[in-house]
Amino acid sequence: MTTINEHTQGENTQGDEGMQAIQSALEALLFVSDEPVTSAQLAKILGQDLVEVDEALRSLAESFARENRGFQLREVAGGWRMYTHPAHAPLIEAYVLSWDTRKLSQAALEVLSVIAYKQPVTRAGVNSVRGVNSESVVSSLIEKGLVRELGRDAQAGNAILYGTTNAFLTKFGLRSIEDLPPLEEFAPDEQTQESIKRRLGVSVDDDLSEDLIVEG
Repeated sequence: MTTINEHTQGENTQGDEGMQAIQSALEALLFVSDEPVTSAQLAKILGQDLVEVDEALRSLAESFARENRGFQLREVAGGWRMYTHPAHAPLIEAYVLSWDTRKLSQAALEVLSVIAYKQPVTRAGVNSVRGVNSESVVSSLIEKGLVRELGRDAQAGNAILYGTTNAFLTKFGLRSIEDLPPLEEFAPDEQTQESIKRRLGVSVDDDLSEDLIVEG
């Protein structure tokens, strides 16, 4: 005769096996994905409940972190994606030499940083912060899919305003712009910190919402 405890144990075992099956499928799908995949997309592909898929993803991410695996599961740009562990970055960089051509130049990194922290910002605003013409660099970042047009600034002759894209969030492993590290981390002293903040405040107002003409 089966007792209540035995029956409950059987249900728990089935539940654990079901969760393991979902996690295994998620791991396989995310392994072959080169961009973030939303929980809703994964739930639809697997034919599973969204709540269960969310639970499985978070449990999987915690498991990878706890076991200190060579890869991580992160929630970025509205979806989930597998990343190699940051601790092994030097090894991977040395191994995958062909990736060197995909690196951003110093100028591109500077422009991308200004746009990321100051967005929405015009090209003139970027030029003012850097002190040099950044037209070609902005165009290059747009071609790479890291920067896009957000709208126009009515106070600056309808100049185009730029901001970062989901591809930017994905490349740098961020869930949103709010996850950008504080500027204080880049300043060795208080004077440099104030200088950075002052330069990022040049030419572009902090609140452009009333004059922003949003483009689709």
